[in-house]
Amino acid sequence: MNRLATLTTALFAALLSLGASAKLPAPSDEAKAKAAEAAAKTAHTGKVEAYLLCKSMDKVAAAYLADAKKAGKDTPPATATPPCADPGPFVYAPPAPASGASAAVVTAAAPAAPAKK
Repeated sequence: MNRLATLTTALFAALLSLGASAKLPAPSDEAKAKAAEAAAKTAHTGKVEAYLLCKSMDKVAAAYLADAKKAGKDTPPATATPPCADPGPFVYAPPAPASGASAAVVTAAAPAAPAKK
């Protein structure tokens, strides 16, 4: 019975691996654009989070230095840190279309101007 269970499990795993190896169709241009926008939004979110972290670290450091000054300790900062850079609101500018075949189609579709006599 144990060999039968092992054989059945191996057969089931082989069948699953065949289904998992199927190729997916290439994403459409719209799906690629959505993915690019999502990646840009994720990158911007990371910048905003880094900015907020920087502001909070500055606030904690200022409170620490104020407490140390009240206690009579002179604690200058060990290293100078750059100011926090606010990334601003998220603005997505999609990349310009490639100047390859699509530009040729646009110029071919435009009618030629009539020649003057």
